[in-house]
Amino acid sequence: MDAAEIKALDAQYVLHTYGRVPLVIERGEGVTLYDTDGNAYLDFVSGIAVNALGYGDPDVIRAIAEQAGRLMHVSNLYYTIPQARLAKMLVEASFADKVYFSNSGTESVEAAIKFARKWARTRYGAHKTEFISLSGAFHGRTMGSLALTPRPHYQDPFLPLMPGAKVGVYNDLDSVEALLDDNTCACIVEPLQGEGGVHPADPAFLQGLHDLCRQHDVLLIFDEVQCGLGRTGTLWAHEPYGVTPDIMTLAKPLGGGLPIGATLVTEAVAGTIEPGDHAGTFAANPVACAAAEVVFGKLSSPEMLEHVRMIGSYIQEGLGDLQSKYDAITEVRGRGAIWGIEVDVDDVGPLVDACCEEGLLTLKAGAQVLRLLPPLVVQRQHIDQAIDILDEAFSRE
Repeated sequence: MDAAEIKALDAQYVLHTYGRVPLVIERGEGVTLYDTDGNAYLDFVSGIAVNALGYGDPDVIRAIAEQAGRLMHVSNLYYTIPQARLAKMLVEASFADKVYFSNSGTESVEAAIKFARKWARTRYGAHKTEFISLSGAFHGRTMGSLALTPRPHYQDPFLPLMPGAKVGVYNDLDSVEALLDDNTCACIVEPLQGEGGVHPADPAFLQGLHDLCRQHDVLLIFDEVQCGLGRTGTLWAHEPYGVTPDIMTLAKPLGGGLPIGATLVTEAVAGTIEPGDHAGTFAANPVACAAAEVVFGKLSSPEMLEHVRMIGSYIQEGLGDLQSKYDAITEVRGRGAIWGIEVDVDDVGPLVDACCEEGLLTLKAGAQVLRLLPPLVVQRQHIDQAIDILDEAFSRE
C-alpha cells in the first residue's frame, strides 16, 4: 500500500487523538527514519524520547526475539525471570528498594499516586490525600495524572478530575510552601520539564523542595519519564542536585520501543503496599522486561553517559551559534540530549514543518519552544546536519 492508501485507511478507522505529521514511516535505521516514498529523515524526536538507542540495535532485537520464543505473557500471577532481573538492576542503580512495573509513563504516575495515598493513610489517617504539582508540568493524560498536569486545554473537557490537586509555581519554593499543610500527601516534580518547555529545575528549588517535604512529612515524587535514564547525561536527571525522592516514575526509553513503565519506591513506601492494592495484567511483560534489561545496561554504562554529556556540549555550542545569528531565538535550554529553543513567535509549528521538509524531525514543547530529543547514540555529524537544517528553517522566518 502507498502512503495515500495508508492515510485513507487510517482516516476511516483510527480514532485520531494526535495531530499527525503527514508522513507514513516505514522503517528506521540508526538515527534515521524512512517513509514509504523512500525519503530519509534525521530523527530528533526519538518517538518522544523513547528510542534512546535509535533503530535496529542488534542486542535489543536479539533479546526480544529470544524471549518471545520462550515466553510472551503469563501475567503477574507467576514469577518470571526478566522481571526479577530488571527490578534488581533498577534498584541497585537508584535510591529505591522496590519497583512496580506498568505499561507506560502515565500508568507509572497513577501507581505513584496510589502508593503515596496508601502510605499517607497508613501512617497518618484518611485526611492526608492532597498532591502538589507545578506549573508547566506534564504527568500524563489518565484521570489521576491529568489532575496533576495543570493545563486547561487538557483538563477542561474531562472535569471533574481527581480532587485534592494543588498547583505551585515551578522554581518558586515560596509558592509550594504556601500550599503545604497537614492534608498534603506528596509533591510531584520533573527535575527537568520536557513538555512544559524544557525547563531545568533550579538547584536551590529542588533541594529546598526536598527539605520542605521532609519537614512536613510529605512524599517527594520525581517524574523522570522523559528526562531520566541517561537523557540529561546522568543516569537520573536528579543526580546533579544531590537529593533523592521517595518515589520515581520511569517509562519512555526503558523498553527500547516496547511499552513498559516503572515506579520506584523506598522501603518506607513499599512497606505500606499489600497484594491487591494495585495490579496490571500486562505489567512486567517478559518480552518488554527482557528488552529493558539490555536497554538499561547500555544506557547506564559510563561510556554512554559520557557520550551524552559530550554531545550535549556539542549541541549547546551549535544552538548557541544559531541564537547569536537569529534575534528570534530568545533562549536555549537543556542538558545532554534534551534541548528547547524558545522562539519569539506565536507558534513554532511552521518551524517544525520547515525542518521536516528539509529532512529533520523535531517537535514542539508548547507554542513557542522547538524541542530536540535525538537518540542518545547520535554523533557529531548528525548534530552538524541538524544545525544546518535548523539554520535553513530559521532563515525562512
